[in-house]
This record gives sequence, C-alpha cells and structure tokens, in this order.
Amino acid sequence: MPELLVVRHGKSDWSTGAPDRERPLNMRGRTAAMTMGRALRLADHAPQLVMTSPALRAHTTARLAAEVGEWEDVPIEVVEELYGSGPGAVIEVLRERARTDRLAVVGHEPTWSSLVSILIGGGRIRMPTAAVAAVDVPSWRSVGPGEGTLMWMLIPRLITDGFFDLGL
Repeated sequence: MPELLVVRHGKSDWSTGAPDRERPLNMRGRTAAMTMGRALRLADHAPQLVMTSPALRAHTTARLAAEVGEWEDVPIEVVEELYGSGPGAVIEVLRERARTDRLAVVGHEPTWSSLVSILIGGGRIRMPTAAVAAVDVPSWRSVGPGEGTLMWMLIPRLITDGFFDLGL
C-alpha cells in the first residue's frame, strides 16, 4: 500500500517583507525541517520522491529535510499545482504523477490539513509548521476522499522539546 507523507513547510520569516512565494524559512523553520528529515530517516520512513510547492519556504523545507535526513538520491520535484491550490488539485497531481511506494508532498495550509481530512474521510486535522502526516492509500490511481488511512502524525515540537533524542 503506498504511503503519502503530507509535510507542511517550516515556519517562515515574515520580517523579510518578501512576496509570499519568496518568503524564506526563519531559524526555527530551518531547524524543524532538518529535525523532521532526520526523524523520517531514523523511523525508516524517508520518501522515495519529494514533490514540493515552488514557494521558497516549501522548497527549502524539502531540501533541508533531504540533506539532514540523508535521503540518498531522492529526487525533489517542484510542482506548480502545490502552490495556492486546494485539496482537489493536489489529489489530481497524486493520481497523475505519483508512482513510488512512499511519496512526500511539501506545501501549505490550509490545504494540507484539509487534504489529510478529505483523504481519511473527515475529521478535524491541524498541521502545524513542519508537521508530517502519513496516510496510507490503496493506490495512487484511486487516491481520493475517504480512501486513505491516517497511520501517524509527527510534529517537530515532540522532538525539539526533548520527548525524543535524535542526536541533533
């Protein structure tokens, strides 16, 4: 069964005054992205492919997670449809382009919380910055409303506040 890792970008730096697409991560966001990349590797859940929004904060989250997580040879694809679109557009991207056993998509709120909720058939989901939700789907072709199962969700604060020691 394919696994979808829904990753919200790390905390961005609003103080730069940069346009939305060009807003960078702040230090907390960079640290959280690196933490989550390492956590996914240590849990043996590193993706085989990463699709990211073209926004700088999302792409940087993907790149830092891959580097620190040592996700060897994992391609990072920039997908325009992951920026500023709703869950339906993301589901279409998954149906058309996903072909791996474990795929990470990196993007934005409120789409990511809604996407996870729709895929698992409802419920209130809140994706804080740099959170990762793992959703098992029966197949990429049939991914859609109510077809997924939420397997777990991890937020950076569980790691950075000392609940787990990743040796960072």
